[in-house]
Amino acid sequence: MDKGFCDTEDYVYKNMQASQETHISNHLEEVIAAVSITPGKNIEVQLPQTVLFQPPREKLRLCEEKAKSCSSRHEYKQAIQELVRCVALTRICFGDCHWKLAEAYVRLAQGYLQLKGLSLQAKQHAEKAKEILSNSIVPPCDDNTDVFRCSVELFHTMGRALLSLQKFKEAAENLKKAERLSRELLQCGRIEKEEWVELQAQIKVSFAQMYQGQKKSKAALSQYQEALEYMETSRGQKSLECVPVLRELAGVEQALKHHDAAINHFLQAHLILLSSEPSEEEAALSAHRVAHAAHAALVSGRPEHHDVAERYFQESLASLKDAEGTARAKFLSIQDEYCRFLQVTGQEERATSILRKSLEAKVGVFGDLSPEVAETYRLLSGADLAQGNHSGAHKKLNKLSWRRVTVACSSAVARAWSQVVGESRDVDKDREPTALGDSECLQIQTLLYGPQDKRTLATQQALDVLPKAPEMAVRPRQAPKARPAFCTGVAQHPTALGKARLHAAD
Repeated sequence: MDKGFCDTEDYVYKNMQASQETHISNHLEEVIAAVSITPGKNIEVQLPQTVLFQPPREKLRLCEEKAKSCSSRHEYKQAIQELVRCVALTRICFGDCHWKLAEAYVRLAQGYLQLKGLSLQAKQHAEKAKEILSNSIVPPCDDNTDVFRCSVELFHTMGRALLSLQKFKEAAENLKKAERLSRELLQCGRIEKEEWVELQAQIKVSFAQMYQGQKKSKAALSQYQEALEYMETSRGQKSLECVPVLRELAGVEQALKHHDAAINHFLQAHLILLSSEPSEEEAALSAHRVAHAAHAALVSGRPEHHDVAERYFQESLASLKDAEGTARAKFLSIQDEYCRFLQVTGQEERATSILRKSLEAKVGVFGDLSPEVAETYRLLSGADLAQGNHSGAHKKLNKLSWRRVTVACSSAVARAWSQVVGESRDVDKDREPTALGDSECLQIQTLLYGPQDKRTLATQQALDVLPKAPEMAVRPRQAPKARPAFCTGVAQHPTALGKARLHAAD
């Protein structure tokens, strides 16, 4: 069994009979970065001799622990720096051709991928790890379990990096290798069942994300379900690690129009999160996911989810009511969605009241010429139209058109737009432009977004309704009086002053 296992393609790495000499000089910069301690500016640091003269292996152990600690505290930049030091120290300790150096590169690739989302860098480090591992010094066949564990992590990390780069075929090949090798390790008794279950949960999530990227929702659904089963087996049904999988599963259910299942998964994730004493912002965003799913079900013709949506919208807004900074922006965004929910359920007056009160806050948070303020004017104009207030809808629609133009274009384009309209405006100061002609607004939106854009079509529909209202009837403009030609405006006979000049000339 062991011999056949070691001969499996892509997983056998030839043993070298003698260890190769380590060439530290080729990696001088990394070595200096790893072993040097540079104090911060204006800070005097006195380190004991025991710290300055620690052996490299002890430094490596400390760097590995520090990388894990920084990652758990979300100090991602520092965590990456520690992982880079780990690579340099591993080279010092084990040489250029040891499998542990490949393992260090795999962990660095995982750091770039998970902590910073840098897929290309992760792929490059994984390729470096694969190159080292294919020519590495490995222990005898009976003692190479750690090498094969490193291979599983390598293939999985490479697959995830390729997935982020949307190279689905290559990603699938690497994920299948990771899955097959982990199964063979389990069958040979090289790893415990619990470790294999954890590996399977991670690999299944990656497969599900790959199918999602390929728009194969049904295949993604089955993979997420398997991943959740493995996760609940290894961590327990109330584990926080189940929350991301539940949310992804709910998203796929929602894409498949399985609204009941989506709401249930979001609710389960929300209850697990609340049991861990989260921050107010985390709890609010979790409640908002439930409300959003219930709102989507309501729009799709499932009125029985009205109470769920109302409850969790209120819960989410209550948690963020007194928030500041970025949380304030999230509060206003959720409030807008809540107003759309109120409009759908026939509570237009309440929605309009909330929107009008939120305008000042949105201008302060997002700026006057922002998509958020423009969206508020759009919602208010829709409410005015529903109530028959055509003049109010027309006024807000004009403001909306100007904001869309300014948000979508640079200041130069906005000034050019003003010239097309025939008005001279200061883009930075003119925040309440006068009403423009309906056709002019529509022409500008058509120019910016195209005639088939949903925003252009919505404006066209609204403007088609407005002229039918009696109060919006506009008298036809009188044709401007024809001005006489320039030559006809000049006196044909010399005036007294002209005669005097002629005599003076004589």
